[in-house]
Amino acid sequence: MANQRGKRRRFGSVRKLPSGRFQARYPGPDGLLRSAPETFSTQTDADRWLVRKEAEILDGRWRNPDDKVLFGVYAEAWFKERDYAATTRERNGSALRLHILPTFANMVLSEITTPQIRRWRAGLLESGVGEPTVAKAYQILRAIMNTAVDDEVIQRNPCRIKGAGAAKTAERPFLDVTEVFQLADALPARFRVFILLAAFTGLRFGELAALQRHDVDLERRTVAVRRALAEPVQTASWSRRPRARQVYVPSLSRPR
Repeated sequence: MANQRGKRRRFGSVRKLPSGRFQARYPGPDGLLRSAPETFSTQTDADRWLVRKEAEILDGRWRNPDDKVLFGVYAEAWFKERDYAATTRERNGSALRLHILPTFANMVLSEITTPQIRRWRAGLLESGVGEPTVAKAYQILRAIMNTAVDDEVIQRNPCRIKGAGAAKTAERPFLDVTEVFQLADALPARFRVFILLAAFTGLRFGELAALQRHDVDLERRTVAVRRALAEPVQTASWSRRPRARQVYVPSLSRPR
């Protein structure tokens, strides 16, 4: 087809539709004549689209639009490839399974848009899902889309909601030393050391729950952290840390 100057177009064609908009068509590497997925308000916009499409073909970045990759299939493969620790795998897997896949699993990956993601996020918040959980789900969705861009499955990451990956949390209350001992005294005696270690060593719950008698060195007043307890939804499991560390234990006697 000739352009406005009467010269034959080098790649593709543009025609004006009865609606007044312009349609761009191009020959794909597979030999089929294909149309742009949308029409354009001006011929210049259609011409620019064809230039970009030709560049994709020349650079080897062109993908057959008939190859529909479902988000659910891609996301599950993506998740299996992650080298997560047990607790992280359970937490992220739960967010993917409960909050992301129900909405996007059966959608074509390349057809997911920013407005759809914005509505999905707003729907989670309106349904009562906590903001930290929604932020985590958004982070996972954004990471999946980033990988899809790297894999050239999509051209652009639609997760473009400013601040959606950060959760605003209120400052957590803390106990002073006296209150820590009051709490330890209020619980059954078998939990006393657990509470005091948690307060004065900064160990995580999973690390505390995984401690065994031989991890405690009374003479050196140290605790060896060799493993952590992960408790998935189905069943609890042990995960051994790649490197053990020693934690010094201060005096656990009641202050005077």
